[in-house]
Amino acid sequence: MSPAVEAQTMQAKQQQTQHQLQHYLEKGVPLEPFMHQVGGHCCVLRFGEQTICKPLIPQEHQFYKSLPSAMRKFTPQYRGVVSVGFEEDEEGNLCLIAYPLHSDSGVGHLENIDLSVNGEPYSKMLHWGNKQLSARSLLDSHEDKDKSCKHEEEELEWLQQEEVPLEGSNAIQHNPWRLQLQQKHLQRMKENAKHHNQYKFILLENLTWRHTVPCVLDLKMGTRQHGDNVSEEKKVMQIRKCQQSTSASIGVRLCGMQVYQSDSGQLMFMDKYIGRKLTLSGFKEALFQFFHDGRRLRRELLSPVLRRLREMQAALESCESYRFYSSSLLIIYDGEPPCTHAHRAPEDGLSEEEVEEDEEAGAFGFTRSSSGSAGGGRLAARSDTGPDPAVDVRMIDFAHTTCPDFVEDSVVHEGQDSGYIFGLQNLIAIISKLEDHSTD
Repeated sequence: MSPAVEAQTMQAKQQQTQHQLQHYLEKGVPLEPFMHQVGGHCCVLRFGEQTICKPLIPQEHQFYKSLPSAMRKFTPQYRGVVSVGFEEDEEGNLCLIAYPLHSDSGVGHLENIDLSVNGEPYSKMLHWGNKQLSARSLLDSHEDKDKSCKHEEEELEWLQQEEVPLEGSNAIQHNPWRLQLQQKHLQRMKENAKHHNQYKFILLENLTWRHTVPCVLDLKMGTRQHGDNVSEEKKVMQIRKCQQSTSASIGVRLCGMQVYQSDSGQLMFMDKYIGRKLTLSGFKEALFQFFHDGRRLRRELLSPVLRRLREMQAALESCESYRFYSSSLLIIYDGEPPCTHAHRAPEDGLSEEEVEEDEEAGAFGFTRSSSGSAGGGRLAARSDTGPDPAVDVRMIDFAHTTCPDFVEDSVVHEGQDSGYIFGLQNLIAIISKLEDHSTD
């Protein structure tokens, strides 16, 4: 097949997929809470198995649409824009529903959207009303539990622990801070629904979807957090937060964390309020705890993380005039014990090649599996003798990012983002020392 014919074939397939997605999305897609948000102040929702959505902020949206090629591998994939509003189902439950956002030309803003979780009927979805399990009820059920404890070696505070069943359970694991954040944001949306019931949300790659028990570290990067166009009051507040945390001294502070402890079968959480109080030694201890599973330091994770951080530093050093103010860095790995880590096994009668094709189709929600559920398929045990463990290092949250292409920016900066790079260098140095840590 000639390159020209191959290009035409690829374009035809993309158009066909786009039309299929558009037709599917016209029916409306119920949104669910995203269970693995550990930082930030914006409500993140689950659009599908591989896609999340968050309120559209024009500057962040513009950044994703004009992303420099050097940064693409270090940010979540941008997947388009949807219109989100509250609707009432036949049982009186309020549901958040996403529809395609149509431009004046009638073309929806959709790119590479997956719908693999949304084959379930409404009755099986998590509703926002009081007749079904809601984020509020999940939070209320844990109010009588102890919210924090002290680490015996440092001043680290932990939010409540959550048991994590690993074998065939659909139980929801939830961070108490995340529940409060989502409930607060959704309550504001509900109160405004009488006057304004349509909101624009951007769709982004779900970086945790491949992991059974995602361990997530959210780090606020840089020595400066306020954007160029914020109010003087906001500027003073952000400067104070930096001065009173490790942001000023090392250019990075902990913004949120969840880590699986294999010895107790629990998830441990830290939020941004704990992160702001950490000293330098406390921050180092928190990083150690993030890579520790309760039994041992997961040393096999360190080299892949360091490699990604160094690649990211090189990419940032090539970005002239960019400033990533108030941006975060995510480090993600699977907390499931390596010896029982699972992967999809071939279905009966399917070859390995057919399974791969099935998984590719599943990314768009048109699965060949008869189960109809997200992430379906049988699991097979895998030993820990394979390649490097799957780790992910990405930049997120670009509401205050600035660059020469942003015509509305009041300031055009010169050179590199030295504050962010300073934080990366210190983070690399601290994690490098963990490799030499003598105590497991």
